[in-house]
Amino acid sequence: MDQYILARYNDTILHEAMRRYGIAPGKIQLLDSFESIIYEFEREGKGFILRIGHSFRKSEALIQGEVDWINHLARGGVSVARAVPSENGNLVEIIDDTQSGQFLVTAFIKARGQKPWVAGWTSPRYENYGRLLGSMHALTVEYHPVPALRRPEWDNASQNFIELYLPATEVIAHQEYVSLMEHIHALPKDPASYGLIHQDAHQNNFFMDADGTITLFDFDDCAYSWFINDIAIVLFYISMDAEELGFTDAASFTHEFLVHFLRGYRQAYTLTPAWLKEIPAFLKLRELELYAVVHRDFQINGAEHWSLERFKQIPGFDVNSNGHMWIASFMKNRKTRIEQGLPFIEYDFESLM
Repeated sequence: MDQYILARYNDTILHEAMRRYGIAPGKIQLLDSFESIIYEFEREGKGFILRIGHSFRKSEALIQGEVDWINHLARGGVSVARAVPSENGNLVEIIDDTQSGQFLVTAFIKARGQKPWVAGWTSPRYENYGRLLGSMHALTVEYHPVPALRRPEWDNASQNFIELYLPATEVIAHQEYVSLMEHIHALPKDPASYGLIHQDAHQNNFFMDADGTITLFDFDDCAYSWFINDIAIVLFYISMDAEELGFTDAASFTHEFLVHFLRGYRQAYTLTPAWLKEIPAFLKLRELELYAVVHRDFQINGAEHWSLERFKQIPGFDVNSNGHMWIASFMKNRKTRIEQGLPFIEYDFESLM
């Protein structure tokens, strides 16, 4: 978490948040403090999640827009971890940090189940995954928030990770990004293909229960973009686990996954099949964005090839962290692949039309 925010956080803030949400002492425990401070708490025998963010990172209006959409989806029957009100009936509580900023507190129902790789993937569960995303997109089409609560567009300046974090020495990556953005900006934005999307619906952001029901959470990055981008982001992350899921390469996994995922998706929403040909562009966008973020987080500078041994030399890199090991795997030969113009996944997506 940003040290600017952590320096303002203290037990007084936590206790005030607990008071506002009726959380008894001893009924709360810290889970994470990466982008926000996340707690799990119990109230009246039920599990909830408490998220404490800061206005330095996201405004009250943006968070109000996030929880408004989440609860719109929940009312429409989509399996999401809906936001719950405070004791005063507010979905966002504001706590002054005494230094011209505010901590913004929200609470959510705790999702049922386990991480999906623990619960186990099957073909019907890939369909459930697709049906969930399709149901969200169907409800997004009819969602029209008041202007003050509108979430940002996908290309908001704060999300321009390549220009913000990727060193100028990465000349070819920057050139590829410029070309890619020209292509994406030229795509049509009709209401049937463009709307509010989760934009980060990967396996770390949902739980799966015993019957395969998926409950999605962490809508912090939701923004207006193309529905096919939501699908591409899902594929981007799960394809990285192809080997663990029993496949020899990402292409063979992609075929197996998308056949079932799209079957479920199409049961809930009809997206014009021609959009499938844009998946490589959005895969490349996420690849470049993540490449830039890794440079930011690990202060990478000038390395031609990044191996696990190289990452072990970086202060703060933890070989026992699944997230850090995943990053090391992602970075293996990444610079070379980007500079050779190779697609993130070599697969004929139009064959699925």
